Amino acid sequence: MATASNYVAISRRTLDMEDYIDVARRHVGWIIGPTFAGLVIASVVALVMQNVYISEAVMRITPSQISSNIVASTVNQHLTERIQQMQQEILSRTSLSAIITDPRLDLYKVERSKEPMEDVIEQMKKDIGIHILELPGTTSDRAASAFQIQFSYPDPHKAQQVVQTLVTKFNDANVTTQHTQQQMVTSFVHDELTTARANLTALDAELTKFRIENTGKLPEESSMNIAQLTSLQQQAATINDYLNREAQEKVQLDTHLETLQGQLELLGMFDKEADVTGPVARQNERLLLLNRQVTDTEANVAQLRQIYKPNYPDVRDAEKHLAELKRERDELQKKQDAEEAKPKEPVKKKTNYAQAQSASAIQAQIDASKASEQSLEMERRNKMQEQQRINQKINEYQARLQETSAIEAKYQDLLRNEKTATETLQTEQAKESLAAQNGKLQEVGGGERLEVLDTPSLPLKPSAPKRYQVIGVGVALAFVVGLALAGVQEARDTSLKNLKDVRAYTNLPVLSSIPLLENTMLVRRKRRLAYLAWSAAVIIGLLAIGAAAYYHATVLA
Repeated sequence: MATASNYVAISRRTLDMEDYIDVARRHVGWIIGPTFAGLVIASVVALVMQNVYISEAVMRITPSQISSNIVASTVNQHLTERIQQMQQEILSRTSLSAIITDPRLDLYKVERSKEPMEDVIEQMKKDIGIHILELPGTTSDRAASAFQIQFSYPDPHKAQQVVQTLVTKFNDANVTTQHTQQQMVTSFVHDELTTARANLTALDAELTKFRIENTGKLPEESSMNIAQLTSLQQQAATINDYLNREAQEKVQLDTHLETLQGQLELLGMFDKEADVTGPVARQNERLLLLNRQVTDTEANVAQLRQIYKPNYPDVRDAEKHLAELKRERDELQKKQDAEEAKPKEPVKKKTNYAQAQSASAIQAQIDASKASEQSLEMERRNKMQEQQRINQKINEYQARLQETSAIEAKYQDLLRNEKTATETLQTEQAKESLAAQNGKLQEVGGGERLEVLDTPSLPLKPSAPKRYQVIGVGVALAFVVGLALAGVQEARDTSLKNLKDVRAYTNLPVLSSIPLLENTMLVRRKRRLAYLAWSAAVIIGLLAIGAAAYYHATVLA
């Protein structure tokens, strides 16, 4: 039984340039065939592809014509930021659907018959391009001063019309947005102003009610109350001084009246008692006078104690005077008792006309003194009433000052709230004026706005496809595929191709080489079949290219 032969794997030798040329020569059909096929296919695809035209328009962002130092803007967004919002609104499903189904445009008719509307809208979004242009001289607060609108479509006229529609929508959206924002600002400021006015009115009413309820007790009236209290205290002091003087005058009148009455009684005693000697009569007269003075002084002290405190100087002086009168009366009483103990001699009564005249004069003085005393008493009563009234007012003003300190905190809170509400109202009025100025500015067209810098263009040449690039890329790819196929065929062929292979793989010297001899008829037959196949392929390729060119010229033109 024969054993299996052991095969040793032999690595291929390194190929040089001559070998590569021989490989290309042996497999030229595998290279030219795919390359020609790629040329035909790329040409047909390039010619069949639909033309795409791009219409463009440029819109400029014109800033406000009036400086913000004169009229401040009430919108917190620049137009560049609003463009992005308007772009989202314009490229929304509803807006694009209306543009697509517009009878004047009737876009994507074929696609709408084959695909759902959502896919057609997505396709249109891809065909629309909106690009912010950064122009020289732009500032940080406004990133752009213009933007470009593009639309790609097979029909150049419809592409231009769509761009014009988009430009119109941007202008309308800008006007609508500005109007809406201005209305919103005006409404907001008006509501805030109404609230501020109502708040101020309520605070004014509360403050007025508080002032009415606390009339005379308000902090701003404290100085007036203090002045009135000082004036009343001065009046009370004046009345007190007057009452003191009046009390002293009354004491003097009482003393004088008692003296006169004592004199009158002495004269009467002289008439009744004839046996009274001169010294005894004088003692009796003095004793009666002292008794009356003691009685009147006690009454005066009692009255002073009702008006003043015990340590008041007038009270102390009156009590001291009373003590001296009592002491003098007691001493005189003792002397009189001693005199009366002695035996008396009867005295014969005599008529004395001078004494009667003196008694009449004393009685007249007594009557005048009593009239004066009555007048002083009436005046004292009036002053006492006035003093009581003044004391009541003093107590009233003191109570007001005490209540002022109690309500001062609440009153200051009310004043502070009213001041804050007034400032808020003034601020809201300034905002309302600013909103009105911005509204007038928009009406006259002096605010920030959009202007068409470049009108939508009508494209004369298609921007896509790039047919020469498509054909070149297709031929290049097909050529690479041909080279790959030739390499695969060469790798599959393990035969010895030339003398280099014989020497490399057999390690034997080559003495001579015999060329391969084939049947002439068979060789001619193979060549004819190859020519026929190549001719058919070329003709078919040319026909395909011609048909594509005809379709491009007639249908796509």
